[in-house]
Amino acid sequence: MGDWKNEKHVPGIHVERKDGELVIKTIIGEEIEHPNTLEHHIAWIKVFFQPEGFKFPIEVGSFEFNAHGEEEVFTKPEVVATVKTDKKGTVYAMSYCNIHGLWENSEEV
Repeated sequence: MGDWKNEKHVPGIHVERKDGELVIKTIIGEEIEHPNTLEHHIAWIKVFFQPEGFKFPIEVGSFEFNAHGEEEVFTKPEVVATVKTDKKGTVYAMSYCNIHGLWENSEEV
């Protein structure tokens, strides 16, 4: 399998643990900027956390991006979500490009 970290569709996941919380920042196009036009854009990001030993991931949030150039207004496909937990586990992020489909990434925390 190839190295996808420089692919513009793969969600970049950055997690900071502080004061019993996980601060999860998810960015699409971190290394190579993803287009954001009506014709080609990231429609949404979903973030999940699966605590260690838990059978299923828990959905942290779903985030839609709806401004793709109307009146020169553009949304940037990045989000920050905070989860209150001391547990170890895995953060999963999924993104959807209207042309290239579904992309995912994960990060153990």
